[in-house]
Order: sequence, then C-alpha cells, then structure tokens
Amino acid sequence: MSIIGSISRYGADIRKARRNARSLRHLNSLPPEIQKDIGWPAGCDEQIRALHSAFLSQR
Repeated sequence: MSIIGSISRYGADIRKARRNARSLRHLNSLPPEIQKDIGWPAGCDEQIRALHSAFLSQR
C-alpha cells in the first residue's frame, strides 16, 4: 500500500470518528424525555450518560 493510500485511509478514519462523536453529542443534548422515547441511552442509565459525556469531553 502506498503512503498516499495510508494517509487517505487515516483521514477517512478521523472523519468517521468525528461524525460519531458529533452524533453522540447531539443525542446526549436531547431532553431526557426524548432520549427515553428513542431508547438513548438504554434505560436512561445515568452512568452511561456520564461515560459518554466524559469520553466526549476528552480532547
């Protein structure tokens, strides 16, 4: 595999990770009632929410 191909794949991985993090931030910012309606996070467990917010705050 060429260096250009490796860099391209790395860039695609970074874009995917940013999209996933942005989706998590949007879901976590919804009101608890809507999160419960859509099943996010499963069972509205506060520990899961804390883990998601802690993960997203690390930069």
